[in-house]
Amino acid sequence: MVIKGRVHKFGNDINTDDIIAAKYLVTTDDKELGKRCMENIAPGFAGKVSAGDIIVAGKNFGCGSSREHAPRALKGCGISCVIAQSFAGIFFRNAINIGLPFLELDDIKGIDAQDLLEIDLSAGTIKNLTKNKEYKTEGFPLFLQEIIQKGGLMPYIKSRCNT
Repeated sequence: MVIKGRVHKFGNDINTDDIIAAKYLVTTDDKELGKRCMENIAPGFAGKVSAGDIIVAGKNFGCGSSREHAPRALKGCGISCVIAQSFAGIFFRNAINIGLPFLELDDIKGIDAQDLLEIDLSAGTIKNLTKNKEYKTEGFPLFLQEIIQKGGLMPYIKSRCNT
């Protein structure tokens, strides 16, 4: 599974309220949530995202409230993957549930906003096509890739029940 997109870069401790403010939790529609994604910390963010873009962030991405709305908002505005130095446990689980892939990468210093990345989830490689650099991380397990390809945990389970 290969993902290619431009980088939007954030720092440490991006919490779920930063990703989608609580006042917008009246819907679970990914597209509607996506329109308001990151607006408190990066006004106009959703309008700058092209389908397939990638977030690169520091430590503890997705900390805060246990809300599935946060990865839904990211996916809804067009983000195809999140790379961070570390993730909050609840974000990790919610991202899987809704079909948003993510990778941990210790050294993100050489990746800047607007760099073009190509990610091979199976191999765990991240190629910075802008700077001709390659990073290695742990590959995304095959069963998680299958969940992502089906669009999340529930569609995956339904597909398994229909076979």
